[in-house]
Amino acid sequence: MSAAVFSAADAVELAVVERSGFVESRHVGSAIVLGPDGSVARSLGAPSAPVFPRSSMKPFQAIAIMGSGVSLDGAAAVLATASHAGTPAHLSVVRGLLAQAQLPESALKCPNDWPLDSASRDDVIRAGEHRQPIYMNCSGKHAAMLLACVVNGWPTESYLDPQHPMQQQVRDVVERLTGDKVVATGVDGCGAPVHAMALSTLARGIQRIATASDGSPFALYRNAALLKNAVLANGWAIDGPGRANTVVIDELGVFAKLGAEGVMVMAAPDGTTVALKVLDGSLRAATIVALSLLADAGAVDRSAVDAVAPQLDLAVLGGGEPVGEIRATYAA
Repeated sequence: MSAAVFSAADAVELAVVERSGFVESRHVGSAIVLGPDGSVARSLGAPSAPVFPRSSMKPFQAIAIMGSGVSLDGAAAVLATASHAGTPAHLSVVRGLLAQAQLPESALKCPNDWPLDSASRDDVIRAGEHRQPIYMNCSGKHAAMLLACVVNGWPTESYLDPQHPMQQQVRDVVERLTGDKVVATGVDGCGAPVHAMALSTLARGIQRIATASDGSPFALYRNAALLKNAVLANGWAIDGPGRANTVVIDELGVFAKLGAEGVMVMAAPDGTTVALKVLDGSLRAATIVALSLLADAGAVDRSAVDAVAPQLDLAVLGGGEPVGEIRATYAA
């Protein structure tokens, strides 16, 4: 794997930022759309080039945790795949997972952080508290991994080591659901291993999760279906009130999971799946680009996308008033 994911020359324009009728910034990247039957419906840029999925890999990690013998459902299953906002409701579920494992918050190996939710962060500061691992948006995944370690008698101190049984389980699930071998492994922002894969590979794995049946004869797919159904029923848990993934899940019934550095995956109810990466790492256009691609494919209603757009923080402000917008502009 080369040092660069893919070059700007390989990328295509996905979105622009327009201010007062003037294009101020352009976002380029790659994207792929899989039809309900798994065929490639659309390819933009270089979707065969490997990328780090970052938190878009969390659904695979959550399924690996379930497959290790941990019983997760409802909000607990979603927190295992979440990039949560750190609200009291989120923290309650994370603490519940740690309580099941009979472990203290100090067992979490994710970095100290503040809640992403501004009101929750303000409350933490007013209370005189400081950044803590439990506030970090990946703490639910880490708590669930620790629970898996306790259930299986695995060491908890080294649960982030790529050679640890928990991480080997994740790698196995990634390869089984995507159908491809891992091409490279790095360290994610939260400290867990993250496996590089092509956007086409990522899309295939996410589609298999989104279309999994709870009646499957295979435990892997039953767990995938459980996770998918939990996410769609508890959109608040995967992100937070008013935040992009939660809005898309609650308003459109679309399975959605963002990843840092401009990665987004979405799967519509009919199985149409999008995976994309914005090359400059910005997520501000990723949601509307993914939704526009789903609408173009006929998987979601265009008017429904237009209806939720005002909730996606796409307005460009001048003096506190809207003077432009972030909009998808990829070539037809």
